[in-house]
Amino acid sequence: MKKIWFYKYKTGNLSKLLNLGIAEENGAICRVLFGEKYKPDGFEKQETPLIKEAAKQLDEYFNKKRKVFNLPLTLHGTDFQKKVWNELQNIPYGKTCSYGELAAITGNSKAGRAVGMANNRNPIVIIIPCHRVIGHDGNLTGYAGGLELKRQLLELENANK
Repeated sequence: MKKIWFYKYKTGNLSKLLNLGIAEENGAICRVLFGEKYKPDGFEKQETPLIKEAAKQLDEYFNKKRKVFNLPLTLHGTDFQKKVWNELQNIPYGKTCSYGELAAITGNSKAGRAVGMANNRNPIVIIIPCHRVIGHDGNLTGYAGGLELKRQLLELENANK
């Protein structure tokens, strides 16, 4: 199993808030995470064509030229987490969904807290748009990249519907 990791520093209007690492496993993106200090165990540092494509698509997203990502993904998690992460990809660009609404979509309207925990463990941020999930009252809630970044990502999308 080949595992590759590379840090991509973003350009564009969110560069001050954004520093992403992109990981590939067996020809599919398996992680996009915030921060420059995190390096997954067992991954070698190398920039591959797939990682370059993922970085290109992320740059296009940040520069309002892309609304949908087209990348092979591989997800590692529980069946419930994978179900939530797959549903996150169905939230349209520029739209939001509450944790409760997402829980209902996954088949258990009382699982809002579990959905929040799965959202928190999203291994492929931005591409799997966990930033589109908000509190039931419309307020922004926790985000691994910080609430300011979440707000800016939602504003970027709303300005480019």
